[in-house]
Amino acid sequence: MDKIETMRTFSAVAQEGSFTAAARRLGMSTKLASKYVQQLESKLETQLFNRTTRSVTLTDVGTAYLERCRPILDQVDELESLVRERQTSLAGPIRMTAPTAFGSTRLTQALIPFMRDHTDVHIDLKLSDNRIALVEEGFDLAIRIGALRDSTLIARKLADMPLIVSASPDYLTRHGRPKNPKALATHNCLIDENQSDAMVWRFQSGRGEIAVRVSGPLRANSPGAIAQMVEGGLGIARSPQYVVEQALKDGRLEHLLPEFTTEGFGLYALYPPNRHLTARVRSLIDHLARFMGPESGA
Repeated sequence: MDKIETMRTFSAVAQEGSFTAAARRLGMSTKLASKYVQQLESKLETQLFNRTTRSVTLTDVGTAYLERCRPILDQVDELESLVRERQTSLAGPIRMTAPTAFGSTRLTQALIPFMRDHTDVHIDLKLSDNRIALVEEGFDLAIRIGALRDSTLIARKLADMPLIVSASPDYLTRHGRPKNPKALATHNCLIDENQSDAMVWRFQSGRGEIAVRVSGPLRANSPGAIAQMVEGGLGIARSPQYVVEQALKDGRLEHLLPEFTTEGFGLYALYPPNRHLTARVRSLIDHLARFMGPESGA
């Protein structure tokens, strides 16, 4: 029995919550994945998973074993990566998560050259607009935009992300163009719940800060969904630049109140403090900082 292979299979099943999904991720049959876990349980003389027809969940012993198993697997992957680095390449898996709209646009644009340069790095990218628990779900890295709520994670700022106030030409024809921030209080404003204090939009001018309480017919936790609604003429939105920049270039949206400075977001790479930061993850974070940063021109 290959101890490392069985540990790797156990870890994948724990992360995926499914023998089938774990086997697919590892490129083996479900039967073999189940056999590896059974061999590990037999060797340890304990049950690591509670199995039903609908779910696979860790036992208390399984949870404790997983916590100690992950650093060992990280170090094995790092050792293999260091050997390959001597042949000028990085190697191994990176499990990461990012917001849906950003992950499917700017992030994928950044990942393409990295993966072309490092063909032995395998990225498992999960896109979600919900906050994912990195440690509990076994992620190496998260890309997040906005205020950081989890102080237990280590964060590296990759870039600033301006917020753009915009509306469609159709909406402006029907409802008029706001001439100053205070006029937004009389408009239909679409609310991005990812933003802190989402109902109050703040602007800076030569006379100081202007805070406007807004309201409207839509609240959502997805900037991309809100941008689609804005293009459909439902109202005005305050969106991260990456969500609306193409629509602004195409004329589907118009930039409102550009003479006023809006609040900005930070774009961050986050990783768990108790996980060994492998060379491949460190290299990816450095690459993203270069690609997204102020000198990139992106």
